[in-house]
Amino acid sequence: MEIIVNILHIIISIAIIAIVLLQSGRSAGVSGAIAGGAETFFGKHKGRTIDAMLSKYTKFAVVLFLLTSIILTLLLK
Repeated sequence: MEIIVNILHIIISIAIIAIVLLQSGRSAGVSGAIAGGAETFFGKHKGRTIDAMLSKYTKFAVVLFLLTSIILTLLLK
């Protein structure tokens, strides 16, 4: 059981790294924030943008990472 959780933990940590690297930076510049960012933020398809999807995936992966960390801690005691 411990080996399976370890492998899952490593896969989730690699997924978190990949998802974070795929996201665009928060400081894309003032012109990008005013021109394109405002339309995406206040538009109809706010939840359907790639950055919004990656943000949701990041939160989900971090919760899984936390759960596997707790499970590993309990298994090692």
